[in-house]
Amino acid sequence: MRWVGRSLLSVVPVVVGVVLCVFFLIRIVPGDPAAMILGDQATQASIDALHEQLGLDLPLGTQLWNWLVGVFARGDIGTSLITSQPVAGLVWSRAGITAGLVLLAVGFTVLLAVPLALLAATHAGSWLDQLVRVVPTIGMAMPAFWVGLLLILVFGVNLHWLPVGGVGTGPGEPLRSLVLPAFTVALGMSPPLVRSLREQLLEVLDADFVVTLRAARLPRWRVNSHVLRNAAVPTVSLLGLNIAYLIGGTLVIEKVFAINGMGALLFSSISSRDFPVVQGIALVLALVVVVVSLLTEALVALLDPRIRAA
Repeated sequence: MRWVGRSLLSVVPVVVGVVLCVFFLIRIVPGDPAAMILGDQATQASIDALHEQLGLDLPLGTQLWNWLVGVFARGDIGTSLITSQPVAGLVWSRAGITAGLVLLAVGFTVLLAVPLALLAATHAGSWLDQLVRVVPTIGMAMPAFWVGLLLILVFGVNLHWLPVGGVGTGPGEPLRSLVLPAFTVALGMSPPLVRSLREQLLEVLDADFVVTLRAARLPRWRVNSHVLRNAAVPTVSLLGLNIAYLIGGTLVIEKVFAINGMGALLFSSISSRDFPVVQGIALVLALVVVVVSLLTEALVALLDPRIRAA
């Protein structure tokens, strides 16, 4: 409980910093939401009246204070300036699609990274090792949107195996629709994990306990399970860090695959200067990243008893 308390206190400044940066930066961007709502033919008087109605005529400090009071006192993250709908409802209506994409991408990343790292470490110095180290690096160097378009052409247009965009509504269609974008993200996330896990595996494979396990004629899969557990701690930490970047990266992938998730909502809200929606999405994503960081620390402590003891 002391560890949980310290962890929660340490992330408060992070969340506050994100909220403050988003609040002020979105207001620096040129564009007036009132003018966008009323159109090009609006008079200055009508624009000023809408400013007063929406509270945009108040000083920035007052706007920030009102928003913070609403968030922390009433759990209200605001109302959209464009649609007049609660921001929480807009965000949560899209959160399920984005969360599914992130979870599927993490699953693909682990399925790619662990076997490739094991293959490279157990065949260190061979052509298989060189192939595993070079090919994923080439994939990481390619822009994610270009890889996504390439996968669409191959598996969607030519082979007709998977949908090329959007999210279907039939049985199993939502999952099928997320396979290509999730695999696109995984191709970019897996190379650093493969390199990290390979290096750790090479160190652990030289340890005395591995020699003892092999001398005891344990099955290869049992030996590998012990080796993986001892080598996984740095890689799990790296995976948690990459998930934080992944949450932001999926927003761009959603645009490529025409997925109507939080990314589409964020881009449309930025273009229309819908301040409350942008702030709400940034707040939710910041909290998600904080939760992922805490879960990563807990998993690392679970894998390594020395960290629990410390």
